[in-house]
Amino acid sequence: MGSQEIPLTAFILSLIGGVFILVGGFVLSLWSLYGGPWFNGMMGGMTMMGGFGFPSNLMVGFELVGLVSGVLVVIGAIMMRVHPGEHVAWGTIVLVFSITSFLGMGGFMIGALLGIAGGALALSWRPPAKA
Repeated sequence: MGSQEIPLTAFILSLIGGVFILVGGFVLSLWSLYGGPWFNGMMGGMTMMGGFGFPSNLMVGFELVGLVSGVLVVIGAIMMRVHPGEHVAWGTIVLVFSITSFLGMGGFMIGALLGIAGGALALSWRPPAKA
C-alpha cells in the first residue's frame, strides 16, 4: 500500500494534534492538582471555590474532556491509517473531538487546530482511481 492509498497528511496532522491535546489535558490536571506559582495567592493556592476560582468538580470535568478528547483523536488518527476506506467516519471523530477539546485546553490550541485540519483533510480525501 503506497502513501497515495491512505490519507497520509490527515493521519499525520491528526496524530500530532491528538498528542498535543493529550499533553494539554495532562498539564491541566497537573495545574489543578498542584497549582502554579502564579496561582498561589494569599492562601497558598487554596480558594473557597477550588482551583483557579472554579469549583473543583468543574476543573475535573475540563481535565477529563481534554484527556478523553486526546485519546479519541489519537485513536481516530491511527484507525484512519489502518482502515483508509473508513476515512469519513474516523475523520468525523477526529474533527468532533478536536473541537470538543477546546473545553479542556485544546492542546495549547495548536493541538485542536491540527486535529481540525487533519479531520477536514480526512473528510475531503479521495482514494486514487484504480488503473
